[in-house]
Amino acid sequence: MIVEPLRVVVVGGGAAGFFGAIASAEADPQAQVTLLEASRQPLAKVRISGGGRCNVTHACFEPSELVQNYPRGGKALLSAFTRFQAKDTVAWFATHGVPLKTEADGRMFPITNNSETVVKCLMDAASSSGVELRTGVSVISVKRLKNQDSEFSTRFEVVLKSGETLGCDRLLLATGSNPLGYKIAQELGHTINPPVPSLFTFNIGDEKLRALAGVSVDAVRLRLTLPGTPQLEQTGPLLITHWGLSGPAVLKLSAWGARVLHSSNYQAPLLINWLPDLTTEEVRQKLLAVKNEWGKRPIALHRGFDLPHRLWQYIIARIEIAKEDRWAELSNKILNQLVQELTQGQYLIHGKGAFKEEFVTCGGVNLKEVNFKTMESRLVPGLYFAGEILDIDGVTGGFNFQSAWTTAYLVGLGMALELPASPPE
Repeated sequence: MIVEPLRVVVVGGGAAGFFGAIASAEADPQAQVTLLEASRQPLAKVRISGGGRCNVTHACFEPSELVQNYPRGGKALLSAFTRFQAKDTVAWFATHGVPLKTEADGRMFPITNNSETVVKCLMDAASSSGVELRTGVSVISVKRLKNQDSEFSTRFEVVLKSGETLGCDRLLLATGSNPLGYKIAQELGHTINPPVPSLFTFNIGDEKLRALAGVSVDAVRLRLTLPGTPQLEQTGPLLITHWGLSGPAVLKLSAWGARVLHSSNYQAPLLINWLPDLTTEEVRQKLLAVKNEWGKRPIALHRGFDLPHRLWQYIIARIEIAKEDRWAELSNKILNQLVQELTQGQYLIHGKGAFKEEFVTCGGVNLKEVNFKTMESRLVPGLYFAGEILDIDGVTGGFNFQSAWTTAYLVGLGMALELPASPPE
């Protein structure tokens, strides 16, 4: 009995698409794996990630801790990470000639500090495993074939813009946040949780704050206080920009608050604690100590806290402390206002900016409709998903790439598990 080789089509030439194609080809060396990418240059996001260095993953090697970095999808990923997690990613790239290094904040990059190293690695691995890469090829639709003679006959017909059709037994959708992927998944019967932006910066209308563009603070605590929604809070570094606020604390808060911020049209009150390591009372006592010790000094020139000088002058100006006012003249009322401004300063978000290095979308294929052991659709046999097309998104720091590597790797194993048993000799 002759068994025809498995025909696999992967739609999407990003991180998940490449890794899924490689994993599928390596799991079944006889399979015919075709990878389709609409643009002429695949792996675009890999090239620009991390400022062109490619933040491959994060040095977090406990699945239970790793999943805490995913505002959506963490629960589903827990079992997936027990099978392929960050340490497996590190090992895979090392085996393929790309050792990674860990930076102080946990982000992991190739030691070359060049994303092209990762791109070349994936391209070479795809080629050596027998994947057929076709670039500049646009998919317009997928037809599910019926009246199949057996479980393993051709299941899908992929229709290309050129008019060409490709038949396949397994189909992997790894189209990221491209609307085409959502459209195909929906037409095949899947539910799409509405996609909205995640990982973005905050526009703040305060011109005096924006005049501090370039000033950074090592740690602040940010809190969103939208009526009728759970309180959202993040602590981390902050960067003031010419449009408002950026930095890890903002990006993480934007990820966890992606849906509530979208529903409020990106108009929301924001509280900033500039001194998150101190209690409110500790801040008060510190200010009183400075007042007692440096009473004759101008408040603007002697801040008493490890805050950037320009930021301190901006904060005291918000409560109308003049540059020439001295600590000895500080009334209890103004001192209380200063405590409030330092620990619960009120700002207004009035829009979102772009985080160009790592554009991420919240939303996608409903996770309940996917088997996370194999990444196969629970609704359509032979249909698989990997990467950002799923309703999974992580905070900044390499977590989105890690979910792409993991789900794509499981696709390869899942397809292999579904192979028909070899006929008896």
